[in-house]
Amino acid sequence: MNSAMEANENMKYHGANHHEIELGNGKLHVFANDEVFGTFEAKVYEMANNNLLIPRNQYMSYTPDAHVGIGTCIGTTAVWSMKDGCVSPSIVGSDIGCGMRVHTTRLHKRDIQNKATRRALIAAIEKYVPTGERTNSNYEDIDVMEVVRHGLKGLPGKYVPDERWLTHVEQAEFAYDRTYLNDLPPKIVKYARGQLGTLGSGNHFIEIQYLEIEAEYADLAAKWGLFDGQVVVMIHSGSRAWGGMVGREHNKTIKEAMRLWGVSNPDPNLIYAPIASHEGQTYLNLMYSALNFAVSNRHMIAHGVREAFRDVFGPETELPVLYDLMHNYALKEFHRGQPMLVHRKGATRALPPGHFLNAPAYKETGHPALIPGSMGTSSYIMIGKDEGLKNFYSICHGAGRARSRKATKELVTVDQFERSLKVGTDDEILVNHRSLQTILDECPQAYKDVDQIIDSVVGASLAAVVAKCKPMAAIKGV
Repeated sequence: MNSAMEANENMKYHGANHHEIELGNGKLHVFANDEVFGTFEAKVYEMANNNLLIPRNQYMSYTPDAHVGIGTCIGTTAVWSMKDGCVSPSIVGSDIGCGMRVHTTRLHKRDIQNKATRRALIAAIEKYVPTGERTNSNYEDIDVMEVVRHGLKGLPGKYVPDERWLTHVEQAEFAYDRTYLNDLPPKIVKYARGQLGTLGSGNHFIEIQYLEIEAEYADLAAKWGLFDGQVVVMIHSGSRAWGGMVGREHNKTIKEAMRLWGVSNPDPNLIYAPIASHEGQTYLNLMYSALNFAVSNRHMIAHGVREAFRDVFGPETELPVLYDLMHNYALKEFHRGQPMLVHRKGATRALPPGHFLNAPAYKETGHPALIPGSMGTSSYIMIGKDEGLKNFYSICHGAGRARSRKATKELVTVDQFERSLKVGTDDEILVNHRSLQTILDECPQAYKDVDQIIDSVVGASLAAVVAKCKPMAAIKGV
């Protein structure tokens, strides 16, 4: 398949923004409006066709932010039965457990409109949250093995400001067979110990934003403690060295097992194993250890941000957790009357009100689905809809890259980036980097139009917008 135009010849429509495409090896569902759908390149269909060669696939889809990745597109949801299906590290992604977190404040936009105040916040956050790739954690008193065993419940009590920090999360602890930890090389503990509570580089960030509440969902926003003009903090990070090493070690192991089994795929970067196999069970259990590290890492980043806000606004300042969720993982979920392994690589679970998989704190209302934009654009807080069942309740995870880092640096100038950040105006989006040249590959022009991505999701009735998050300051990894 060479283009979206050719895809039209093999396509069924299931209502607005929902396309079902018959590829050579199976069916692919794509959720995108016409503008976004027309931008999908041939490679995304080629990768889907390779993914559909994995035996006994039950379902596969792309959200509108889908773009080419290693082995599998980012923006993929792929499902197998737990009984006889497969697990694929390629359809989890290299940064296992990467995800989003939002904390609220009682501050209003006007309280931090002054640039000096925002610069003070940036400096304070950098004091408590290491942003250099090679810098060490500020929390050497935390036993990293307790964290990977028990997630948030493995943290010392002094780092848990209140119960909400444990309850208003997608999952505080991922249970698994911890004997599989013995399969990991000792060096992983050394590397991971130095990275808990650190941001990482690339597209990871801490962003100070203010909210614009959607009138239709004002009542729900109020139940969540949100108000118009409210200052919030959005965090994007993952499992750092722990997840990276779990992925690398078991990519090699599973690739060798596939060779011995006589299993191959046109894409050598696409690896998978039966869930019931030793290789599959080893990967799944160690993946859960990485999910524990990831949620704890975002928690400790947030702890540092809380300390920074207290430095600037006083020791009584609190930053309640709104929610924490992941968008790179494979999780056992019950669908169609049976246990399924739902892979989401660059896809966010957005459950509707009343769904049994909601965290207890959000059982009645449904949970906030946290969708970042790109630097200089809005992010979104959304709520899942009942109709999301058709896509296993998956929605987008962000804007999705439109071009590679190299291509962005060749095509976009620093002047264009500065204009996107409103540099020199009262509404300038402040950044912790002295030179925008160093993070040019993260400019808005590197990404798809997030408003079109959200329009695709809303139009497909997968989720609705509760609030827009408008950026005021951004902290990026160095």
